[in-house]
Amino acid sequence: MDRSTQLTARRTGQSRPSRHPVPPPLPGHGALVPAQAVAYDPATVTGSGSLHARASRVLLGNWTGTSTVPSRGLYPHQWSWDSAFIAIGLRHLSPLRAQVELETLLGAQWDDGRVPHIVFNPSVPLDAYFPSPDFWRSSTAGAAAGAPRTVQTSGIVQPPVHALAAWLVHTSDPGLSRTRSFLPRLYPRLAAWHRYLLHRRDLGGGGLAAVVHPWEQGMDNSPAWDVPLSRIVPAEPRTFRRADLDHGAAQDRPTDLDYGRYVRLAADYRDRGYADGESDFAVEDPAFNALLIASEHALARIAREIGVPARARAARAERLTQALVDRLWDPAEGLFLCRDLRGGEVRGEARTGVGLPGQRTAADDAPAAPGRGTARPGRHPGSGAPLLPGQRTPADGAAADPAAGPSAGSPTASPPGALVAERSVAGLIPLVLPGLPADVAAALVRTAGGPHFGLGAATRLAPSYDLTGHAFDPHRYWRGPAWFNTNWLLERGLRAHGEQACADALRAALLDAAGESGFAEYVDPYTGEGCGARDFSWTAALTLDLLHDCADGLPRPERDASGAARSA
Repeated sequence: MDRSTQLTARRTGQSRPSRHPVPPPLPGHGALVPAQAVAYDPATVTGSGSLHARASRVLLGNWTGTSTVPSRGLYPHQWSWDSAFIAIGLRHLSPLRAQVELETLLGAQWDDGRVPHIVFNPSVPLDAYFPSPDFWRSSTAGAAAGAPRTVQTSGIVQPPVHALAAWLVHTSDPGLSRTRSFLPRLYPRLAAWHRYLLHRRDLGGGGLAAVVHPWEQGMDNSPAWDVPLSRIVPAEPRTFRRADLDHGAAQDRPTDLDYGRYVRLAADYRDRGYADGESDFAVEDPAFNALLIASEHALARIAREIGVPARARAARAERLTQALVDRLWDPAEGLFLCRDLRGGEVRGEARTGVGLPGQRTAADDAPAAPGRGTARPGRHPGSGAPLLPGQRTPADGAAADPAAGPSAGSPTASPPGALVAERSVAGLIPLVLPGLPADVAAALVRTAGGPHFGLGAATRLAPSYDLTGHAFDPHRYWRGPAWFNTNWLLERGLRAHGEQACADALRAALLDAAGESGFAEYVDPYTGEGCGARDFSWTAALTLDLLHDCADGLPRPERDASGAARSA
């Protein structure tokens, strides 16, 4: 088995043919597909109360006719990497809908090759989500970069999972895929997407793609961004209204200070006509690049399937893997780290987690949640779990005086090109790569199970941030909670590198957490308590992917409370 085969192989089996007519493809856009166009009725196979049927109902409920929203409330449009993960699970329910999901997204691709992180639904009111289409102004501000005129999008991107998703969707029903020329139509768009990232976004000159906004990496509020973001002057609070606080507790969302910086970065990028290379924020991230490499492997498989040369793509994936190790691997940490390409002065609040003098955050005005900020010494707030050696709670740093400057031991400047000394789950994601050196893969497995992430020991699922880190919070967005897509990637990575027992345990924990949390957006890594939106599409989709077996494309047996297998 070659490396790209190893990467994209999962025991999935063949889906049953669709019982519905296949609509002809629409140039540049996905075809309208009714919600009922599924390969089979999951309730007749598994029972209406099974995990499989419940996950299927989430995807049916979030389907718009051409794509799937992440959730009906907080995220009412189409998101880029969400759609890739959704298609991976949706292929088990309806290969046709999975194909249309990706076609719709790529129909909004810009002429320069970028795939925007949001494709806006024009029927959704502008005030339902911020930043809205009138903020991004894609058709005008993005005209020089070739933004589409007939659909409104954002101007930034998200992790490139799309070629991997396209290949997996193809394998679920190759006959349907070939009939619709699915891969031949997508291949030029996917190739252009990769060209954009490898050429326009190689801002460090080392071969890796850089992100120019934290939202591009997908882990929006990670502490890994604190130092690079600290150099950004935030937008004035009166210039925008946060719609996300209508759907979630302020203490679980990014602070107003961080959100102001996100807005400033996006507005500056827009005002430069979405030209790359001039941003004050430019970071090489290990997860973003690992997913680019994984998709480059998949693009090589797609090329072979449609009869175009593939050798150069496979070789490029190998070179990118070596560049990833050379530039972002820290052997002392046993982890990949982010590289801050800009560097410069670091404000004190970057390391203390508090605002600028006199500035209030969203949490300042929010009522205290039960169990949050009132934990007894030696316990982590809201988790009931004992603190690990050396671990600090978020409250430990919250009392720092923002006027006092950097906290003890924090740098006052970060030189350009420095690695960011924060342990994030992004540093574990390269485990998904089949060409990773064996010693690096082994070290990542040890780090995943060690005190910083606790996988298989202290935690049910791998947290998004270091359990012992200064900014760890099990409920705040990307600063500690466990996410289903990152753990799904780790499950694949563990399996690809021969850690079958660990992968099986993680798979079981993922399925338990998905069902118990109501397919939550993310969960407390200690307790599995659901956080954020419920009926979240990629949680449901990746649940379906984990449930499916190789025998006939139907779900694997579910487990009862004792752990014994029972019929689904």
